[in-house]
Amino acid sequence: MVKMDSELYPERVAYRRGPIVTGRVIRLLEGYSREMRVQQPIVVAVLATAGVARVILLLFASLLRSGAGAGAQRRWKELRKGPEFLVTPLRIRDSEGVLCEMEIHGHLPQSAIEPSDHIQVTIRPQKDMQLAPRVERIVNLTTAQLLTPRPPTVWSHLGPALLLQAIFGLLLIGAIAACTVVNG
Repeated sequence: MVKMDSELYPERVAYRRGPIVTGRVIRLLEGYSREMRVQQPIVVAVLATAGVARVILLLFASLLRSGAGAGAQRRWKELRKGPEFLVTPLRIRDSEGVLCEMEIHGHLPQSAIEPSDHIQVTIRPQKDMQLAPRVERIVNLTTAQLLTPRPPTVWSHLGPALLLQAIFGLLLIGAIAACTVVNG
């Protein structure tokens, strides 16, 4: 059996940088996990202000002798590591016949995009220029669906409880600073 030229020489994939690409879905590749990096100053600021609130809450708990602890605390390494999110490579053939690859970050419904669907995607280059551009929005022209993948953020990774403690701690620090300025 003789192999065809397309099997011997696979078609090159282009990384389009334009903001909008229109074409037909060729293939959704297998998704994989990628870790999001969290900048150290953000974690330090949130943990420091949350620590102030935690100390005040522990003082109140010890005064009331309720035995309520601070709850389960995540470690520095866990917070610094960052969340993992799903990356699904998407290949489409644009209106000019060029095979383009891009990445969908986050989850989409299973049947949202099928091979041969006519779609229009809004893309954005990633910080690492070696990576395929990231899909911001997908308009499935075949099914008339608007899809917006939502990857996790640093704030969702830190969690609402820790962020509320940090806000409370920031308010306490502000109140103490205001009292010292007024009474100073």
